[in-house]
Amino acid sequence: MPSFTSPDQGDDLEACVLRFSDLDLKDTRLINPCSSLKAELDVSTKKKYSFAKKKAFALFVKTKEVPAHPFECKEKWWKCCQQLFRERTGIHRHVATQHADELCHQTASVLKELAATLNTSKSLKSEDNGTPLKEYLPCNREVSAWLPDISCFSPDELIRGPGSEEGEVLLYYCYRDLEDPPWVCAWQTALCQHLRLTGKVRIATEGINGTVGGSKLATRLYVEAMLSCPLFKDYMCKDDFKTSKGGACCFPELRVGVFEEIVPMGISPSKISYKKPGVHLSPGEFHKEVEKFLSQTNEEQSDTILLDCRNFYESKIGRFQGCLAPDIRKFSYFPSYIDRNLELFREKKVLMYCTGGIRCERGSAYLKAKGVCREVFQLKGGIHKYLEEFPDGFYRGKLFVFDGRYALSYNGDIVSECSYCGAPWDQYKLCSTPQCRQLVLTCPACQRQGFTACCVTCQDKGSRLASSPAQSSFKEECECTARRPRIPSELPQQVRLPASPEPRPDVGEDGPCLRKWHRQHLPRPSQSEVHGDRTLENTRAAAAEKPGPPASYTGVSTMASGVCCLGLCL
Repeated sequence: MPSFTSPDQGDDLEACVLRFSDLDLKDTRLINPCSSLKAELDVSTKKKYSFAKKKAFALFVKTKEVPAHPFECKEKWWKCCQQLFRERTGIHRHVATQHADELCHQTASVLKELAATLNTSKSLKSEDNGTPLKEYLPCNREVSAWLPDISCFSPDELIRGPGSEEGEVLLYYCYRDLEDPPWVCAWQTALCQHLRLTGKVRIATEGINGTVGGSKLATRLYVEAMLSCPLFKDYMCKDDFKTSKGGACCFPELRVGVFEEIVPMGISPSKISYKKPGVHLSPGEFHKEVEKFLSQTNEEQSDTILLDCRNFYESKIGRFQGCLAPDIRKFSYFPSYIDRNLELFREKKVLMYCTGGIRCERGSAYLKAKGVCREVFQLKGGIHKYLEEFPDGFYRGKLFVFDGRYALSYNGDIVSECSYCGAPWDQYKLCSTPQCRQLVLTCPACQRQGFTACCVTCQDKGSRLASSPAQSSFKEECECTARRPRIPSELPQQVRLPASPEPRPDVGEDGPCLRKWHRQHLPRPSQSEVHGDRTLENTRAAAAEKPGPPASYTGVSTMASGVCCLGLCL
C-alpha cells in the first residue's frame, strides 16, 4: 500500500486509515484553511488531527529536498522560497512559520484521503466483485518503481540535453478521480527530482495540474512516465502536454503539493464538479465561432459573449478581439464575478477561454450550474493550443504564463502600454519596491529614468527604502491593489474590449494621475528612444489595420498592471 508520507518512511497506510475510521467528513471545517482547525475539533479527534498534521508536515518538507554537494558529508539539503537550508531544523522552522496555510490545506487533505481510502476499501470488500483495491493504484506501490531508467544518460545530458539543445516547459492537467493524492504527490516529487525538473504541480482528489521545466530529454521522459502510469494512461495522451521554449531556469524551485482543488476557484469540487463542463470546441471550431461573433457588426446587442476566464494582468497584455475580460485579480474571484453580473449572461451563448483550458473546466461548470446561459462552450487546450494552429488568428498580443518568462510571443502585436508614458509596451517586470513585487509595465526609456515601480506610492516608498535599507522584507499589499474593486460590476451595453486600446492620459491604470506625475518629473521620451526605427505613430497605424470589434462597443475593464503573486493557475 502506498505511503502518504515520504517513500523512505515505513508507515503503512492501512494502519493509519484505521486510526481515522471514525472521522466525520461532513464537517466542512476540516477543509477551511482560514479557521483554527484544531480548536474546532472535539476531544476524540484532536489526537487524529495532530497525527495527520505531523504527516502533512513531513510530506511538505520531503518535497523540498535537493541533493547536497558531493563534497558534503550529508546526502540532502532543502530548498524553499529561493533559500537553501543545510540543516533540518532550519527548513522545519521556515516551513512552520512561512507555510502555515499550505500545511493546513495538506493536513485536511490527509484526513479526508485517509477516511476516503478506508471507505473505498470497505465498499470494495463488501461488494465482493473480484476487483481488488490494487487496480485503483499502481500494482507496485513503491515510488521508486515508477521512475524511468536514466542510467544510460549522464547527469549533464539530463540537465542540459544533448549538445546545445534548448530546454522546454510542459503545461498539462488531467481531471480524473484520484484515490490517494498523497501517494501521487510523493511520486511526482521523486519523479521531478529524478529528472532534474523544476516547476509546480498541484494534486487533489479531482486530478493533477502541472507545469514543469527542464531539458527536452527530461521532459520527454516525464511525459512517458505520466502516460505509462496506470493512474493516467487511460485519461491522457501526448497531445495533452503543451510545450514551449524554456527550461528548469524558468522556475526558482520545485513545488509539489496536495490541495482541495487543482485550480484554485475557491469552491469545493463536491459542489461544482469538473464532470459537468461546457461543450469543448477544438481550436478550429473555436476560431470559426469567434469569426462569426466578430462579423455581427450591425447588431446592437450580440447574443454571444466571448469570455476571458483569466486575471486582469493576463488579459492586459494579450486577448481575443472583442472579448469580455473581467477585471479580477484571482480566479477565486470568478464565481463572485459571475454571481454579481449574472444578468449579463442571461440567454446568451458564451464562448470561454483561458491559458491551457483548466480554468474553463470548472468555470464553465459553475456558469452552467447557474442555469441562465443558452449555451456554454470552451476552448479545448486553451489559448496555448489555439496559437499553435492560428498564430495570426483573432488572439492579439502575448500569452501570459506563470513562470519567470511571464509571456510567450506568437505574433508581433502589442495591445498594452507603458504605465508611465503610454507608449506601446508589453514586457512585465517586478515592481522595484521589495515589499510589493507586483508586475509592472514600464518601457526602457522610463526604466532608465528610474521609474520602475507599479505606482506613485511604491516609487516613493522605494526611494525611502534605498536610503534606509534596514526594513522588513515581508510583502505588503500595494495601495494600487487595495484601491481596486475586488468584484467589478459590468454594464450590459459594455461587453467588448477594443482590439487596440488607445492611451488615456492622466487616468493612470495603476492609480490616478500616474502619467501626469510622470510628466512632472521627466521629459517624455522620444519615440525613437522607445521603439528605435518604429515610431509610436507607426505602431498605432499598424495596430489600426488589424481587424477589431465593432466601433459601437467599448471595453469594460480598467486593467491595472499589478499582481501580488504567481501561482499555478492555467
